[in-house]
Amino acid sequence: MLTEWLHAVPPLLVYVVVGVVVGVESMGIPLPGEVVLVAAALMASHHDGVSPVWVGVAASAGAIIGDSAGYALGKRFGPRIFSWAGEKFPSHFSQDKVGRAQALFERHGAWAVFFGRFVALLRILSGPLAATMGMHYGKFLLANAAGGIAWAGGTTAAVYFVGEAAEHYLAEFSWTALVVVLVAVIAFSVRARLRRSPR
Repeated sequence: MLTEWLHAVPPLLVYVVVGVVVGVESMGIPLPGEVVLVAAALMASHHDGVSPVWVGVAASAGAIIGDSAGYALGKRFGPRIFSWAGEKFPSHFSQDKVGRAQALFERHGAWAVFFGRFVALLRILSGPLAATMGMHYGKFLLANAAGGIAWAGGTTAAVYFVGEAAEHYLAEFSWTALVVVLVAVIAFSVRARLRRSPR
């Protein structure tokens, strides 16, 4: 049933959703861009119509356009955008988190934009922060495009090939074995998180 439903989803819709969610996240709105990208890349490994190349292209375009829009917002509204975001999304835009991100940008400049694409908080703050701190748009665009393509392409390729390998090996197992494996993975993840939480 689920497999039939997934195969009925038009590939174009998958690309549009990936591009829009990643783009909106990159503008500064905390949406699960990475989760959507991973889900689409996994879908490409099981759905003949969905191309991993176009998933990567859609995510790259969303990242570059969204970050550029975030830069434009930061240029126009400056610090006001962070006070508004702090009120609307306090868990993502607390003064402490924004301050740490700002310190990274001051210290590393364009490299912070490039590597920030791989870190959830910096991915959201990259455009507005770079503009607010006066980074030249050409410099920002170059680092942003390189980071967006590396992040989107690398994530898509890694997840796609892992999904293909998993499908190949799990084809020999029953659904019961698959459920047992998934429950074990979730249990270990929860246990590790609980151990870390007091620290």
